[in-house]
Amino acid sequence: MGFAGWLKRRGVRTGYTRKTFHFLIFGTVAALQGLGGTPAVCLFGATCSLAVFFAVWRGPGNLFYEAMAREKDEPHRTHFILVPYFTTLVGGLASSLLFGPLAIAGFLVAGLGDAIGEPVGARFGKHRYRVFSRAAVPATRSLEGSAAVGLASACALALAVAASPQLALGSFGWIKIAAIALLSALTEAVSPHGWDNATMQVVPTALAWLWLA
Repeated sequence: MGFAGWLKRRGVRTGYTRKTFHFLIFGTVAALQGLGGTPAVCLFGATCSLAVFFAVWRGPGNLFYEAMAREKDEPHRTHFILVPYFTTLVGGLASSLLFGPLAIAGFLVAGLGDAIGEPVGARFGKHRYRVFSRAAVPATRSLEGSAAVGLASACALALAVAASPQLALGSFGWIKIAAIALLSALTEAVSPHGWDNATMQVVPTALAWLWLA
């Protein structure tokens, strides 16, 4: 969060600072899953929760808050900090408890795949589509961003296979990775605004358990 705040202070757009925080969180969780398992992930989650709650408590104007709260989510900026964070916790706990060390697949897909969609969409997105949002804030994604999610998800899955002894390519392994990446991109595309942090962990992990374990 400190690095995201540092970027925000230097004028980096919130979409990029938010996804930097997102990427660092999931990258750290993936490493901790491999090194210390679910207990280490839970301890890290509790520590991050304190930092996020502090930023929300300080509210608008706080550097850490501004690094996470998108201007386009006004007047529900706090809502779209807390909902994605809680869905991240739910998705992470569900993946770890249900699939154990295989959760690294979901952590990396969410960290790399989901993180890259918004910046690519903001920079190159020309073909936009609406997504469901529970708050009264219009939400859109782009086909270009969704394609980037799929490509990054494939890279994340390949990294998960390389890092985890519980995962293996096996027969038609690269086809399976491509299929999981495509389904992950579709999952991100249809997930309600703010809820993809959960679905992008659980779905890839479950598919990795089914096809790569």
